[in-house]
Formats: sequence, structure tokens, C-alpha cells
Amino acid sequence: MRIKVSGRKMLLGGKWVERKRQIEVKNPENNEIIALVPAATASDMLEAIALAKEGATQGASLPIHKRMEILQKAASYIEYHHEEYARTISTEGSKTIREARKEVTRCIETLRISAEEARQIKGETIPFDQRPGSEHRIGYYYRFPIGIVGAITPFNDPLNLVAHKIGPAVASGNAIIVKPASATPLSALKLAEAFLYAGLPEKVLSVITGYGHEIGDVLVSHPDVRMISFTGGVDAGLEISRKAGLKKLSMELGSNSPVIVLDDANIEEAVSSCVSGAFGAAGQNCIGVQRIFIQNNIYHDFLQRFIKQTKRYKTGEKLHELTDVGPLISEKEAIRVEKLIDRCIQAGATVECGGNREGAYIHPTVITGIRENDPEVTEEVFGPVVFLFPVESLDEAISKANAVKFGLQAGIFTNNLQDAFSAISRLDVGGVMINDSSDYRIDAMPFGGVKQSGLGREGVSHSIQEMTDPKVVCVNL
Repeated sequence: MRIKVSGRKMLLGGKWVERKRQIEVKNPENNEIIALVPAATASDMLEAIALAKEGATQGASLPIHKRMEILQKAASYIEYHHEEYARTISTEGSKTIREARKEVTRCIETLRISAEEARQIKGETIPFDQRPGSEHRIGYYYRFPIGIVGAITPFNDPLNLVAHKIGPAVASGNAIIVKPASATPLSALKLAEAFLYAGLPEKVLSVITGYGHEIGDVLVSHPDVRMISFTGGVDAGLEISRKAGLKKLSMELGSNSPVIVLDDANIEEAVSSCVSGAFGAAGQNCIGVQRIFIQNNIYHDFLQRFIKQTKRYKTGEKLHELTDVGPLISEKEAIRVEKLIDRCIQAGATVECGGNREGAYIHPTVITGIRENDPEVTEEVFGPVVFLFPVESLDEAISKANAVKFGLQAGIFTNNLQDAFSAISRLDVGGVMINDSSDYRIDAMPFGGVKQSGLGREGVSHSIQEMTDPKVVCVNL
């Protein structure tokens, strides 16, 4: 059995539906319209929530082995159609076909981890006789699903980040409503296709396409939606937190990731890792490398190697096998990044390579000679731009790395164990990668940040904890 998703339909309570009003989905490479999807209304979202209330009962009643079976079957469906999913990601978004294939592989892994974690949802016995007078009481707690999860997902990982919402929700017995980015809804719809094929009860999952300002508030503020899982920008996260009311919030809100390179590091490995981390997905990556602090006596060597390797990166057609860097998600975003580069030049910075825009493309850009506290540096660029700074010591590097409002992940390259552990304890972030750039993650690890990088943690088992609550049982014998 193979289900085809029409570009004109969205999933409402397990049913594919059309709407007269539609959103154009465009290929940012050439602005070509590749699909039309429904522009859902507030009424559509209210209907999805009403159906999800029934779906929550269905999801909670699914035995663990059935949840695991559905997740594994969905993963196998995607694996069988691997190239089709990859081409969908690449066509509607910014990723090259090689990057898109990696995302599909990660999505499969995310769903398989979700299946395994479903069997790990456990409780504990409670020694009630620790209190005098409770000698004849025994009990325990177990975790139960919270009900309806609302998920709002971004354009930059349009398949795997959706899987990070749906997989744990299904594993933990919840219903889920996904509002994907309006620029890249097709990958989320194809993920829903896999779950229908796998036998997920219909009302457990909805994927509602539409504009955030029209349907997002309904999802966020509705009292029957017990959790919002959001990945996106800080401003949108702040708005959600103001409107959500009394419910769980899980937010990954971006970053401005630093990497520190000390003089005892393997420079070749550090350069390779940082170039990849800075320019993967055209720099539209929340843990992508944005600021690199290099110890003075290796700064020049590192910089020259970094420029040389950056110049090797090929910018071009996303579906071409040799392309390294695709376009930004829109020409509007590319113009925004171009203006940021221009402001850096006006502030006295040097563009060592790149810096030019062609339509939605920005060529990989290396900037030096700018103050580390300039707003162009301290805000999130979300484009293929990286800033390099010389520093005298690890202390200086850590101080400057921490001097921003974000704190998602950081990297440090060193062969000194003491320096590595000093950085681990002092970097104000949610994850520290040793001898890797900040751009490293596996789908099973806890993922999230501090300060304005978000609330809570993703990573399958951690999402399941967020999507369940403990219920205490006490028996008086």
C-alpha cells in the first residue's frame, strides 16, 4: 500500500482535505511554484483540536507494542522512499540533496529511537512508610500522556524537526497537531503520509498548513492543548509564552554559537569542522558556527586555512550532487543577510571571502576585524556568515563566548584535558562539544539551551518526559 499526498491537501484529523484558499510553496532557488497547500482558517484549527480530543483518548489506549509497531513501520516507509523524501526537502527548502539525504536518515533514526523509548516510560515505587503513621501504605507513580500537543516547526529542518515532535508524542500516547512552516509544509505532509500508512489512528495526528498569524494563536491559546512544542525565533517564542496560558512549553529559540580553538588543537580538524558547521544548510542552522575565537599564536594560520577551505565550497543548484551550499529560504532573507554584511563593512570589518548575493544565494562569507560586541555579531545571523576573532587566552575566549543573550551549544578544540573541562563548566550553554564544532548533535541526546536559546530539552526521551505527567498511586492496606 502506498499513499500519495496531493500538494493541495492537508491532514485534518487523519483525513486529507482541500481548501479553496491556498498557499504557494516555492522553490527558493528559482522562485518557481512547486505546490499549493490549503491556507487553513481558525475554524480549521478549532476542528483539529476537537478531533484531537478524541485522538488523545485513542493514543492513550494504544498498547506500547502497538505504538512501537507504528513508529517502526513509519520509519521503514520513509526508508523505502528515502530519495523521494530527500528531493522533497531539497526542492522546497534550502538544503542540497546531500544534506537532505542526511536529514531523511536522521528522521528515520528519530522514529526508531522513539519506538525504543516507548518501552522505557517507567515509574518508581514510593516508600510511604518513611512517614510515621504510614507503615501500612505502599504505592508507586507512573507516567501518563498529557493529551494534546501543539507543535510549531521551522523551515530549516522540515522533516526531522517534525519527527522530533510527532515521534515522542506517539510513543507517549498523545495526540498531536503540527503547524509546519508555511514555506516548507510538504515534508511535514509526507511524514504524515508515513504515519497513516503505518496504521496510526486517524485522529491522533493533524498537520494543518496555514499562516501563523491566522491559526497559530488558536493552537497556542486553546485550553485543551496541554503543551506547545515550538522551534523558531526568540520573538515568536516570547509571543507564544505570553499567549499560551497554563500549559507546558518546550522551546528551542536559536543561538549564536561560539567555537574556541586553542593553540594545542589539531588545526586541520578544527578548520574542517568549523567550515562545515558554519556553512551547512546555507548557515540556517540554530547550532551552526557563527563566532570563532582562536588563540593568537595560531590565528593567522587558522584564518588562511579557513579561507582556503571556504573558497572550495560550491554554491549552486540544490539537486546537483557536487553543490555544497544552496540558497537561503527566500530572496528576502538573502537581502537581510546582505544588509548585515554591508553594515559590518561600514563598521570597519574585512570580508575575507564571499559576501556577495545572487538572488536568494549568499556565498559563504568570512568576516574579520569587527568588534565582538557589535549587534551584527551578537544577534543570530541565520545565514552563511562567520566571524573570526583572535584571543589571548581561554579565559578571554570563554568570557567573549558567553557575552551574548543566547546559549544553545558551543565547541572547543584542544588537547588539554584541564582546559576542556574548564570550558565545560564555564561555558553558559546547553551543550559543549569537545574537538567538534557547535554543529554536532545526535537525536537521542538532550537538546536545548539557556538564556534566550529556549526552555526545556528535546531529544526523544527528554521530549517524552515533557509530554507525560506522573500520577501517584497509594494503597492503604
